[in-house]
Amino acid sequence: MSKLLILGSIAFDQIETPFGKSNSIMGGSANYIALAAAQFEIPAAVVSIVGSDYPQEYLNLLTERRIDVSGIEIVQGGKTLFWSGKYHNDMNQRDTLDTQLNVINDFKPVVPEAFRDAEVLLLGNLHPSLQMDVLNQMTQRPKLVVMDTMNYWMNHTWDLLMEVIARVDVLTINDEEARQLTKEYSLVKAAQCIMAMGVKYVVIKKGEHGALLFHEDKVFFAPALPLAEVFDPTGAGDVFAGGMVGYLTKTRDYSFANLKNAIVQGSNVASFCIEKFGAERLLTLTHNERTARLQQFRDLTQFDIQVSGARG
Repeated sequence: MSKLLILGSIAFDQIETPFGKSNSIMGGSANYIALAAAQFEIPAAVVSIVGSDYPQEYLNLLTERRIDVSGIEIVQGGKTLFWSGKYHNDMNQRDTLDTQLNVINDFKPVVPEAFRDAEVLLLGNLHPSLQMDVLNQMTQRPKLVVMDTMNYWMNHTWDLLMEVIARVDVLTINDEEARQLTKEYSLVKAAQCIMAMGVKYVVIKKGEHGALLFHEDKVFFAPALPLAEVFDPTGAGDVFAGGMVGYLTKTRDYSFANLKNAIVQGSNVASFCIEKFGAERLLTLTHNERTARLQQFRDLTQFDIQVSGARG
């Protein structure tokens, strides 16, 4: 069976939204990605770092779902990455209240031996030097390398970021980041510029407005399911990516046609994540729930229309 390797952060999150406030809870891109990918029952491993303050019970939540945690370094006496944020009534807007990098400042990733030949690699949003380090530890090039990044790395590590981008198959970023990366306002032109950097597929995340997939001259749009309540959008982008790569690892089909299925699967899992604080909803999510909501996605986008010979 195909294996998935995930590089990402593990953190404590403290979140405030118009609907409530959490205590310090399980967070970080690696947790969100791994728990989403685990929905597809694939062998996966996480490469990350935590302090000795990180609860064993949180690591157990991963191992119970066939996620290998041997690549998570535990720094004795160290403190885990901490992030605190507050969302406004417009849940697309948030303020970062506090960030404490702690042990992640000295992170040197080590890929577990059993996953150095992983078929799928997801490079979560970390310093490009860490992403490059993990790429270089693979015994062979994965069949699919997916990368996430953000505007901070564009501002501070441009040259190295370009080196990593040139080595990946799929880049996932949001619309604002795509425009900054390429200096193009049109997302179609932005995607073309990114593909010229060496990327095969570009996935542009638009939050509650869905996601766009670009490949060569082809474009596909996957909507986000309209929900009555959005409780906490933290980690939704990571969950989207985790659902996408989990599905791709399961199916072992990395064609454009199957990438279209994958981003719908990612959108589907992400729609559950936002229903509760942090990763809480992913811990109770069932296959039947995912299947039922996937049917809602299908109903949302399926229609009959006469195209050939249409006049009006």
